[in-house]
Amino acid sequence: MKIHFIAIGGSAMHNLALALHYKGYQITGSDDEIFEPAKSRLEKVGLLPERTGWFPEKITTALDAVILGMHAREDNPELLKAKELGVRIYSYPEFLYEQSKNKTRIVVGGSHGKTTITAMIIHVLQHLNIDCDYMVGAQLEGFDVMVKLSDEAKVMVLEGDEYLTSPIDRRPKFHVYQPTIGIVSGIAWDHINVFPTFEFYVEQFRIFAEMIPENGRYIYCKDDAVLNKMSETANIRAQKMGYGVHPHYIENGVTYLLPDKIPLQIFGKHNLTNINAARLACGAVGVSDEQFYKAIQSFKGASNRLELLRKNETCAIYKDFAHSPSKLKATVEALKAQFPHRKLVACMELHTFSSLTEKFLEQYAGAMDCADVGIIFFNPETVAHKKLPPITTEVIFNAFQRNDLKVYNTSKQLEESILAMNATDTVFAFMSSGNFGGMDLRRLAEKI
Repeated sequence: MKIHFIAIGGSAMHNLALALHYKGYQITGSDDEIFEPAKSRLEKVGLLPERTGWFPEKITTALDAVILGMHAREDNPELLKAKELGVRIYSYPEFLYEQSKNKTRIVVGGSHGKTTITAMIIHVLQHLNIDCDYMVGAQLEGFDVMVKLSDEAKVMVLEGDEYLTSPIDRRPKFHVYQPTIGIVSGIAWDHINVFPTFEFYVEQFRIFAEMIPENGRYIYCKDDAVLNKMSETANIRAQKMGYGVHPHYIENGVTYLLPDKIPLQIFGKHNLTNINAARLACGAVGVSDEQFYKAIQSFKGASNRLELLRKNETCAIYKDFAHSPSKLKATVEALKAQFPHRKLVACMELHTFSSLTEKFLEQYAGAMDCADVGIIFFNPETVAHKKLPPITTEVIFNAFQRNDLKVYNTSKQLEESILAMNATDTVFAFMSSGNFGGMDLRRLAEKI
């Protein structure tokens, strides 16, 4: 098949392009900006466009399909040309569904934990030599791409983002995947630019749960009050399976699962909840608990999810993708529980549209309470780029309900503050969906 990618440089898009290239498809693409690591990865296999920009002449009737990325706009000249010529247009979620419609689809949804649960399921199935296709939102250790598509696998594991499908399709992505086995990890309001009210946001998860067929499984976190209420009142046909935190204990900085003292390489209450979701999903495709526990011991986590950058006997530095209130709170609490006798320095960047909106900032109340030192970073240029009103230090103090926060808006200020601290018996956590104004966290970790 000949397929052209409009906005090939996106994280999900370039991984799908690579997956189809490895499958033997003829791939072309365009984008108006392509950054690392997508640039190098596409260039390595000859898929990097010669020039940046949009070129309608690339769209011809010789194409079998066009895949449209979220980065493109509705008036994109290549998209308009494809419509004019009648070329089949897919969003990448639509294309993934098309490739998996005859498979068992495990779709992992929820406001937090999606990537980790998806990665856990993939890890266990691969460990047991159970062939599966997948799409996950972060790079996994030992995997070349974040997307795998094959004709042979009978199962596909999909991270089910609730964000919009494409510029011309306002459906949440996880609705498009039509789950056979659906997971919802929890509900905490996010993406207020798309879901302006909490009620509207919750409704998307109800729709998702009600889509699962009668012979499927609906796996949900019963410890989440909002999700539990929604799950009780929704018209769910599938078998309902609630889960909570897996019984465990911590000894000498290592977390063990009970009752059989299974040692883990990950930690945190949120991950011990994620494990139960993954266990139930794997059980739904024939994996026994005994097999699951044996496989999960070697799981090290997904990239940027409580990822250890550097450590010695008295200091550890982690980075994490946490940016929403629920994710931030879970990460900070996990680190404090794992290292109760160390000072915790928690540094979080306000980077998303929601987190830089004064009304939404109120959702962060108490999220940094477990940190001994709390630091908030934001880049005024990011605020301006998103066309939002300026954020003040006073607004941040009021939102987090903590007046001893340190607030910085240049990476130089932030780095100088961090390096001036005594790092002995300390854990540092850098949490963001951005990059702290271009800061090299690995280099900073080495300095610390």
